Amino acid sequence: MQHRGRRAAESEEEPNRAPPPPPPPSHHSHNFVNMKNKFFNELGHLPNHKIRMPMWAIGAIIVVVLALVGCFAFCIYKKCLGGKKKTKKVRERKGGRRRMKKEGEEEAGEEQPKEGEGEGEKEYYGKLEYTLDYNFTENQLIVGILQAQDLPAMDIGGTSDPYVKVYMLPDKKKKFETKVQRKNLCPVFNETFIFKIPFNDLAGQTLVLQVFDFDRFGKHDVIGEIKIPMNSIDLGQPIHEYKDLVGGEKEEQEKLGDICISLRYVPTSGKLTVCIMEAKNLKKMDVGGLSDPFVKIVLQHNGKRIKKKKTTVKQNTLNPYFNESFSFEIPFAQIQKVQVLITVYDYDKLGSNDPIGKCWIGFGASGVGLRHWSDMLANPRRPVAQWHTLQPEEEVDAALKAPIR
Repeated sequence: MQHRGRRAAESEEEPNRAPPPPPPPSHHSHNFVNMKNKFFNELGHLPNHKIRMPMWAIGAIIVVVLALVGCFAFCIYKKCLGGKKKTKKVRERKGGRRRMKKEGEEEAGEEQPKEGEGEGEKEYYGKLEYTLDYNFTENQLIVGILQAQDLPAMDIGGTSDPYVKVYMLPDKKKKFETKVQRKNLCPVFNETFIFKIPFNDLAGQTLVLQVFDFDRFGKHDVIGEIKIPMNSIDLGQPIHEYKDLVGGEKEEQEKLGDICISLRYVPTSGKLTVCIMEAKNLKKMDVGGLSDPFVKIVLQHNGKRIKKKKTTVKQNTLNPYFNESFSFEIPFAQIQKVQVLITVYDYDKLGSNDPIGKCWIGFGASGVGLRHWSDMLANPRRPVAQWHTLQPEEEVDAALKAPIR
């Protein structure tokens, strides 16, 4: 009974008793709380400002965006508009040549060409106006070169430097040239040339009018030509024609031979010595396959002839040996503008002497002619020898007429 009374008393006291204390926190819980408090404590001490991006990064992003936009726009342009452009043919010659319209394209009132006809293109070389007349009393064929029109541009700058070469086939013995018209696609020449040919000999010959583009430092390009068989025209009355030029290729350069020349200049005395030493492989000018060569030296200053001299004639040889010297008085103040013209002739007892070839040394020359002159001036009082290749006389004369660049 006592035991039951004690239990009843204890059960009545339990509601008034405080709850038991919570169990002590473990070691892991304590560490977590500390870390959390430390994190929030440091977060609260961080500076309160915005994070900024570097300027170079912003610039790089802008450039990339613009590049992508540009590529996208270019693709759209090529897709939509690029295919509408017409392709241009590459011009085969220097400076190119203008093209005529398709063959078969009708003029006003002409029939339309059939399908498939006239599809090719024809090159256009311009026109040449000339006159022909024959003087029966003097046995002279008079050729007048008046003007050219609409020549193609042969130079990079879109122009040409035209001149006209006039000669007869098949002999080509006598050739004439007009003056060079600088940077002109419609040049006016107004020059006349005379061939002394008996009328009975004209039937088997052909007159050639060739238009060239002059090039001081290279080969002259053929712009176009006109060939006129003498047996196809009536020379009983003067002829005045305006014809289209047709394509022509420059004839292969004929080898005329070489000549060895020695130059010596003494500045103190103003003495220029030109020694014609020898020549080799000259062109055959006589029927027997040989020539009778001699050399003519012409001295010019600023384009004006000062003096001229000749060597002796060497009979029946293509490899003459001269070793002849000629002296000229040239003041040192004038030597820079001097030109020495060397022409090799074939001597003819009955007729005029025919030029075999020519070369040019001194002011305004190019290539070997300029180098030889420079070597002479750089080595005063010492003879300087040099081989020169002979060129056609008309080509050298055309170069001399052209203004010095």
